[in-house]
Amino acid sequence: MKKVSLLGVGAVLAATAIALSGCTGGAPASNSGSNQITYLIGQPDTPAQLTALKADMKNFEKESGVTVKLNVLPSDTIRTVLQTQLRSGSGPDVFGYDTGAGFAGVLAKAGLLYDLTAEYSKKNYAIYDFAKKAVTFDNKITGIPDQIEEVGLYYNKDMFAKQGLSAPTSLPDLEASLAKLKASGVIPMAAAEKEGYEAGWYLSMALASRAGADTVKGLIAGTGDWSSQDVVDAIDSWKQLNEKGYLPPSVTSIASQNGDALFLSGKAAMYPSGTWLVQTIDSTAKFNAGFIPFPGPDDKGISTTGLGGGIFMSANSKNPKAALKLMDYLASPEHGKYEISQGLIPTFPVSTDGIKVSPLFQQVLTDTAAYAKGTGQVGQNIDVAETDVFNKAMWDGFQAVFNGTMTPTQMAKSLQKASTTK
Repeated sequence: MKKVSLLGVGAVLAATAIALSGCTGGAPASNSGSNQITYLIGQPDTPAQLTALKADMKNFEKESGVTVKLNVLPSDTIRTVLQTQLRSGSGPDVFGYDTGAGFAGVLAKAGLLYDLTAEYSKKNYAIYDFAKKAVTFDNKITGIPDQIEEVGLYYNKDMFAKQGLSAPTSLPDLEASLAKLKASGVIPMAAAEKEGYEAGWYLSMALASRAGADTVKGLIAGTGDWSSQDVVDAIDSWKQLNEKGYLPPSVTSIASQNGDALFLSGKAAMYPSGTWLVQTIDSTAKFNAGFIPFPGPDDKGISTTGLGGGIFMSANSKNPKAALKLMDYLASPEHGKYEISQGLIPTFPVSTDGIKVSPLFQQVLTDTAAYAKGTGQVGQNIDVAETDVFNKAMWDGFQAVFNGTMTPTQMAKSLQKASTTK
């Protein structure tokens, strides 16, 4: 997933967040009073998103009688300080964090997460089974999974129509379209790889469409071989797009927000990213956009979906009863409707009746329905399911492949080695 903006790191400066009432950019403060809790989140992408979240929390406060002190920090900072804070007892009662063994799994192993298994049973949370597994460690359910997300290719429908093109239905078709777009003078496909984490999207979508969902599941489960030809070819497909000039020059020097800007401004015809960008496209782009899977060698490919993150509760919460009320609310249909109104996909069934959504978001909701219901061939985002050792090998490897200092075969071998490193 988008390891930075999924938890909210984006274009908003911390000072902006601090200026908004009820939020702080500093370390979580100690609670005072039995009905006050601290809730730590990553910085939202826009001030409007933070304002909407604050309104949702005000709604919760009115219903529950619990006061929420909302603290906002860049997600990279949260990863740096959170474990230390939780161990010292100065951490937040509730907080947003990445799911997966390399993230929330580390906190669970250290005994820092509250066991919500009994709460799930008592309140009968309607969380989708696949999502629940992402926050379950050693048979203990430790969080509320937050937001289903899909990675794939956005494309500028207007630009495609101007060139007489339609959405690509195979990898050769994609390359032919990109060649025609390049000849027209536009950037065929914006891409960003400066931060490194983007590699998780690229490999996830290309591998799922080439090798199939079952192969990806086997690799993540440890029963497959990351040095296999399917993995090599998936990496090579991106190497070829770069070498043929379909990606921007020096792609490893382009930050994610700059990649966003290339597409949103209409300078690039396509963009590999995730559904977290839908709302920004709807509010910013002056063109019609579509969203497709990364194509397979002979077909249109399959969707690649996973979780954006999760909401967790400290095992040492000073006010567990009040904190549990917030966890209950975060799994409620009421909060789910708030998420949909913000262009987010809840991890439990929510009716869209009475909620106005854009055509692009409606398409995304439809596309992810099969995954949510556990049916159909759908790939899996790799980074949220793998260890930090594996993810570093993947992130560094893609940068090296794009820079020409590592071959796809060498990168695949490094992934296999990392997959066996505990």
